Amino acid sequence: MSSAIRHPKDFWIGVIFIAIGLGAVFTRGDLNMGTSFRMGPAFFPVVLGVLLALIGAVGVVRSFIRHGEAMEKLHLKPLALVTLAVVLFGVCMRGAGLVPAAVVLVPVSAYASPKFRWHEAALLAAGLAVFAYVLFIKLLGLPIPALGPWLGF
Repeated sequence: MSSAIRHPKDFWIGVIFIAIGLGAVFTRGDLNMGTSFRMGPAFFPVVLGVLLALIGAVGVVRSFIRHGEAMEKLHLKPLALVTLAVVLFGVCMRGAGLVPAAVVLVPVSAYASPKFRWHEAALLAAGLAVFAYVLFIKLLGLPIPALGPWLGF
């Protein structure tokens, strides 16, 4: 059975870009757009959403013109682990602080790789925690707790 889609990877990434872009456009709520000279809080996300949707539309159109390889099997484990790592980072940032959140983020997301090794993930997590602490808290002075209320701080 022949398909009109010649490059499935371009097609599906285009569909994903369109969905995310339109999601940004239509979830702005009651925020004011403003004008290009006096931008409101919804202006930047809406413009980026439209641009992302346009890039996705180009990808979808290209998928009918350009030849490409077929899609591989969808690997759900890495997708779920990276998504879980991002969610855990957000939850830990609020309750445990920046340093523990960074330490949790790296091993959970690294476990998605078939080349995962605990000692490398631990070293990377420690390095990221130190780097994030120095950059965001010490150098930039952002009001992010290094250690949060879950840890008694």
